[in-house]
Amino acid sequence: MGIRNVAGLKGSRPVFFNLTQIQMPVSALTSILHRVTGISLALGIPFGIYLLDLSLQDAHGYARVMSLFHSLVFRAVAILFVWVLAHHVLAGTRHLLSDIDIGSQLQAARRSAWVVNIGGVAIALLAAGTLL
Repeated sequence: MGIRNVAGLKGSRPVFFNLTQIQMPVSALTSILHRVTGISLALGIPFGIYLLDLSLQDAHGYARVMSLFHSLVFRAVAILFVWVLAHHVLAGTRHLLSDIDIGSQLQAARRSAWVVNIGGVAIALLAAGTLL
């Protein structure tokens, strides 16, 4: 007598569950990105407030903050932060509308998820055009 699984195969072992092979719907990816961008905002906003405070203190502080924008890395992080903010606001609006049953049907939900994803990238590209 051996171990039998549901299919009746003798001695079979559980299949390795590979998360990279799962194809998630666009709505699920948008929802996950909404959570990730929320965490990113919670971590990044205090730094942004610090930079705003520094720039408003005096002319020397303003010059220090503006000198950061000469760095390509800082500009890239600023563009990424614009995408984070745009995606989070758009996805949050989508979730709020879905809560009141607007756009919660399958086709409308897929369409709105694509609008959120493409809209966030478009806003980030507009910011990149002004920062680069």
